[in-house]
Amino acid sequence: MYPAIPADATRVNVLSTNEVNYWCRTFNCTETRLRNAVLAVGLLVSDVQAHLSR
Repeated sequence: MYPAIPADATRVNVLSTNEVNYWCRTFNCTETRLRNAVLAVGLLVSDVQAHLSR
């Protein structure tokens, strides 16, 4: 089952387990990699996605 869509689809909310699971599945990455990307570039989905695709 795919996790529920986040309340704000423009930002990655790393405080919500459900949203972390959603973004990890969406970006096909680990939680650690997702959290490191957010630390590096901030919460905006477009910035996180660009960072993860490097």
